[in-house]
Amino acid sequence: MFLKQMQVGHMAVFAYLVGDPATGEALVIDPAANIDGILAHAEKNNLKIQYIVNTHGHVDHISGNTEMKSKTGAKIVIHESDAEMLTSTPAMILRMFGAKQSPAADITVRDGDTISVGSISLKVLHTPGHSPGSMSLFTDGCVFTGDTLFVGGVGRTDLPGGSGQVMAQSIQGKLCPLPDDTKVLPGHNYGGTPTSTIGQEKKSNPFLRQ
Repeated sequence: MFLKQMQVGHMAVFAYLVGDPATGEALVIDPAANIDGILAHAEKNNLKIQYIVNTHGHVDHISGNTEMKSKTGAKIVIHESDAEMLTSTPAMILRMFGAKQSPAADITVRDGDTISVGSISLKVLHTPGHSPGSMSLFTDGCVFTGDTLFVGGVGRTDLPGGSGQVMAQSIQGKLCPLPDDTKVLPGHNYGGTPTSTIGQEKKSNPFLRQ
């Protein structure tokens, strides 16, 4: 599996390029900005982006959707509970982020679904709390956690549709049961390191201690 973590935009968002070198098929997770840079990595590694996968519908994660879809024709994938957010970001927020409204979802998913490119399959783990449709994606010893779990922290829950109680249930019910050596790939570079593991977060993340 090809995996590239890239910090993009003004809020330390992590975008991820995930691909199967054998088939050349790939997807990009949360292409918030620097679309040409992401595409350069794809081209350098002979990868064609088939899907744009959004871990949730907040503008700081979807602001590159329009440009990425225009340049690749990739299909936009998001959890069904956040799909409406793609096309309803208020104009004032778009101006603040210098973003264009995202196109609508081409594919909506729910808990337990898989998103596949070549031989690589990402399992959808519905992890609401930051937003109603927040999702994490699990594959081959790593989990993309969006704004649910950060290195040393968790996502905020004070935005519309957020809930601290629901967030705690998501983390304890969906993420903590993963193998301790599962690599945590968060949605923002907010921690002391860009990645962690489930085991390390259980030990050191104050929000996960039981």
